Amino acid sequence: MKEYGFVRVGAIVNKLVLASPVDNAKEIVRMIREAYKNNISIVTTPELALTGYTCGDLFLQDELIEKSEDALRVILDETKDLDIISIIGMPIRCNNQLLNCAVVIEKGNILGIVPKTYIPNYSEFYEKRWFTSSVDLKNSEVNLLDRLVPISTKLIFKDKKYKEVSFAIEICEDLWAVFPPSNNHALNGASIIFNLSSSNEIVGKDSYRRNLVSIESAKTISGYIYASSGIMESTSDLVFGGASLIYENGKLLKSNKRFEIESNLIYADIDVKRLINERCRNSSFAGSLYDGDYKVIDVNVSDRIKNLDRTYKMYSFIPTTDKEKRFEEILEIQSSALARRIIHLNNTKCVIAMSGGLDSTLAFLVIVRSFRKLGLDNKNIIGVTMPGFGTTDRTYLNAINLVKEYGATLKEVSIKEASLLHMKDIGLDESDRSVTYENIQARERTQILMDIANMVGGIVIGTGDLSELALGWCTYNGDHMSMYSVNSSIPKTLVRHLVGYVKDNSSDERKKILTDILDTPISPELLPPDEAGNILQKTESSIGPYVLHDFFLYHLLRYGASFKKIYFLAKITFKDSFGSYEIKKWLKVFVKRFYTQQFKRNAVPDGVKVGTISLSPRGDLRMPSEASYERILEELDKIS
Repeated sequence: MKEYGFVRVGAIVNKLVLASPVDNAKEIVRMIREAYKNNISIVTTPELALTGYTCGDLFLQDELIEKSEDALRVILDETKDLDIISIIGMPIRCNNQLLNCAVVIEKGNILGIVPKTYIPNYSEFYEKRWFTSSVDLKNSEVNLLDRLVPISTKLIFKDKKYKEVSFAIEICEDLWAVFPPSNNHALNGASIIFNLSSSNEIVGKDSYRRNLVSIESAKTISGYIYASSGIMESTSDLVFGGASLIYENGKLLKSNKRFEIESNLIYADIDVKRLINERCRNSSFAGSLYDGDYKVIDVNVSDRIKNLDRTYKMYSFIPTTDKEKRFEEILEIQSSALARRIIHLNNTKCVIAMSGGLDSTLAFLVIVRSFRKLGLDNKNIIGVTMPGFGTTDRTYLNAINLVKEYGATLKEVSIKEASLLHMKDIGLDESDRSVTYENIQARERTQILMDIANMVGGIVIGTGDLSELALGWCTYNGDHMSMYSVNSSIPKTLVRHLVGYVKDNSSDERKKILTDILDTPISPELLPPDEAGNILQKTESSIGPYVLHDFFLYHLLRYGASFKKIYFLAKITFKDSFGSYEIKKWLKVFVKRFYTQQFKRNAVPDGVKVGTISLSPRGDLRMPSEASYERILEELDKIS
């Protein structure tokens, strides 16, 4: 899984025996073994897990510190045969100073020690009574258990083979500071941050803590693992809840149940390749000021994940929460952009091709919303139906009824006679059913729209969507062209949901029309229907399911995933819907079409960006039209 960037990380909250390091060591060993059984590669304990955080002045006693070292030796001996990296919270003496530290161990070896920087000394906290800040640390190495070990806040532990798999550590209050050490950790290459904490519970603090971890994870574009001391700490004045959290770039992947008496463990699979890609595309991240001079410690992060412990949405572009709020926002973005263009052009008329399909329906509904925003009469929306050789009664009537129902102006222009004349002019046989036959019709329709717009002093509104643009599923200088495009960053799967949202909030008659449009197969209707008059030419039979193509597009452009990784994720996500052969087949179609159709995207009209993904050559995608894709197909053929 490391090949794809996945690392399984975990957080232990050990059942504590306060001020008894050896007892705590035995429980930590038990939990490390549990982590190992769950194929975790890197696991952390809470702050001062070997002693407990609430030992008070016992930290000043030789016995507690010496027993802590004995306890660490127990952990080293008992886990030396386990292929797992563990981070242990404990006090460390170094050059007449006592430090609150995280000790990183692997297979019986101590790899490095990271001391706490910000020592809280306010309200219920008075750590400065016992501990020194890393700022005052005089040494870069310390002798621990007869081994000379690096000690510094500037340590990054990096996998020897997969360099993007790297982690660093901060401790509790470090996160709450104005400038947390994790900022520098991330800027120096750490993709994963571990925080060993002892955070007591008061009303409302849990929500604040979650927000803090989420924001730091998002700000540093990192995986952030937080483990805090449990309720077996002293309750003389405080109670500790044992909060554990795992975030990735601000998104919560896993959390535990607080206030548990017994030890508990959570884990999640962090996608470090996704994080590094996000950092590389974020110029603000790369341009941040930071303090360097870090020491890199090479490690072998285990790669034992059998089944990925995370899921991906089949419908990548569809929100999972607050759907109606999100759909409303999308329609507002589309309609506001068009309204602004109408104001600039000082015209009151929009011309749109009405096919009775999903794309033209959404674009029409956006125009209606724009006109309402501007206080314009819907009669200035000219909906043009242009029946051709493949037009069915179903789509024809839906187009007409939709225009009439919203009080727009209907205009009908058949393209059959003009298309036949053009075929005759260029010497194309009428029985020909090649792409030329189809494109003649598409370009004829575009010419009609442009000329009508000139006649009425209006603009042609494009209906093509993001998925079609990605695949080049449009006729160059045909439906590829308009004077403004409102669907250009709306993928096909989202188009359907937006039309469905409008339908659900419409009157009965409009709901009836929109329902039938939603139930109609996706088709350009450029080939004649079957003998019963039904749509014969179905887009998804030719180029593949849009749910797959939108999934491919999302992971390619949003996260820069390799096609090999996209195939891997698609197999997991669609295991109950498509077989591996079918997924690979359509992925290869996607690759070929995405690479060969850039010339169309280089010449698209203005169109509004709605989500994080856009194919505009002026804004989001600058790609050569001649980029090679053959090697990609060869690599896909090699994997199962």
